[in-house]
Amino acid sequence: MLNNQEIMRYGRHLIMPEVGVEGQEKLKAAKILMIGAGGLGSPSGLYLAASGIGEITILDPDVVDVSNLQRQILHDSSSVGMPKVESAKRRMNEVNPFVKINAYQ
Repeated sequence: MLNNQEIMRYGRHLIMPEVGVEGQEKLKAAKILMIGAGGLGSPSGLYLAASGIGEITILDPDVVDVSNLQRQILHDSSSVGMPKVESAKRRMNEVNPFVKINAYQ
């Protein structure tokens, strides 16, 4: 069941006949494994978190390098040297605090 804050956050989804309350509740119940928080995982992770996927597990053994910043939009200058999974978790939680993020390096 969606709480009041989630109803406000996902309001655009809720008014779409293709999604509606039932669809948003399915997204909230979904669990996703995201392998890689780099060039493809970065935008995917942001969209998955923003859409309201209930639980996202991130798996990536790499650390953020300054050369990643121009294309890996989950990471920023303060993330350099940090494990990508921790940087990704931090940013995805900022995008949507209702999503549970698990991070494994």
